[in-house]
Amino acid sequence: MSPRSASVNEELRRRSRERLLQAAVELVGERGYDATTLGDIADRAGSARGLVSYYFPGKRQLVQSAVHRLMHRTLEEALEREPRTEDGRERMARAIDAILGLARDRPVLMRQHMAGILQAEGFMQCPEQRRLAEMLREVCVRHGSADPDTDYPMLRALLMGAVYAALVPGVPMPVPVLRAELFKRYRLDREQGVPPDAEAVSGGTCDRDLSRFFATGSPPDCSGRPDPSAQSK
Repeated sequence: MSPRSASVNEELRRRSRERLLQAAVELVGERGYDATTLGDIADRAGSARGLVSYYFPGKRQLVQSAVHRLMHRTLEEALEREPRTEDGRERMARAIDAILGLARDRPVLMRQHMAGILQAEGFMQCPEQRRLAEMLREVCVRHGSADPDTDYPMLRALLMGAVYAALVPGVPMPVPVLRAELFKRYRLDREQGVPPDAEAVSGGTCDRDLSRFFATGSPPDCSGRPDPSAQSK
């Protein structure tokens, strides 16, 4: 059998990393951070345990990357759903609702994420976080920001603060109240985005199946074509 090409090896590595990200989101959301080990994540992903350290320095970095992936893909879905729009105010409303929706629908995962950011390691940049930052900055630009380099960090801080406020054990603030305050700041109409009393949006944040957020489909064979045997499983 001829050796796999460099492009096939790269694709296999990419999919292996994606499976680890998906497994981390699922397990931390189910069990919490402390009850989830790197071995658990590797087992759920179907990966060798030693491969985890190949892609991520440790559990904290893996979980932050995984949550940032979920956040940027959730945001992407919200911005691109039908009817598509280029209206800056509507896109800002959708962005706010997407992030607040994660706090509402995935409280265990998002609470662990916020707690992780406050640890000594702090906020860790990764490809997933950079993509999220790019998208939120673009939301500010579309909304009419004359200084996105200032307005994007403020939007990020306000969203993080709202998520934190929604998840504080014992004294959480209701998501609709936080939404109303953010909408007031950005001069948005209540009917924009996904109003609290609207019907559930298809593909919303409470969906249990997260596979669409992670490219973990059938691996290619040595020729670079998808493996038919994997597709049939």
